[in-house]
Amino acid sequence: MAKATTIKDALKKLEETRGVNAAEIEKVELYGQCPPIEKMDATLSTLKACKHLSLSTNNIEKISSLSGMDNLRILSMGRNLLKKIENVEVVADTLEELWLSYNQIEKLGGVERLGQLRVLFLSNNKIRDWSEVERLAALERLEDLLLVGNPLYNDYRDNNAIAEYRVEVLKRLSNLKKLDGVPVDVDERDQALQARGPAAPAS
Repeated sequence: MAKATTIKDALKKLEETRGVNAAEIEKVELYGQCPPIEKMDATLSTLKACKHLSLSTNNIEKISSLSGMDNLRILSMGRNLLKKIENVEVVADTLEELWLSYNQIEKLGGVERLGQLRVLFLSNNKIRDWSEVERLAALERLEDLLLVGNPLYNDYRDNNAIAEYRVEVLKRLSNLKKLDGVPVDVDERDQALQARGPAAPAS
């Protein structure tokens, strides 16, 4: 079987193709390598100018080695083998968009450290519990969320209850402007507000 492509090799290929030093590139595209990249390594720390890192469509199992990427705004890792969100706190001051669709993520622990996050794409993962969605309430700037294709979403879809699902999400995440690619409308927001309602008195 072909040996996995390393980050170092992928960057060298990128430099040869683009004719520039990788450390000076703002959008570093390492997606769909053949053979695929299997792990992130410290070579990433050399990407000082990088604002958008694309590692999608590889075989990466773990997020790591983001230390030193001081300008990273967008991390794109869709279509990998990720099971959780980890080691992201080192880019918490700058990261605004995290694209993780088509992975195997079930739990969202760790994401709440990303205080600047505005966009979170998590479609087609394995999220099934509302408690995981509730973790996102800590992200005050979050405005665009993609959850379509997760078991949680599919249960509502299969029961023709997408409208109810949207209200349930908005009840927990009132700052969202867009959910699953569709802008949040005033009626949905009002319904979510009513559903939240005042706390019930103790009986």
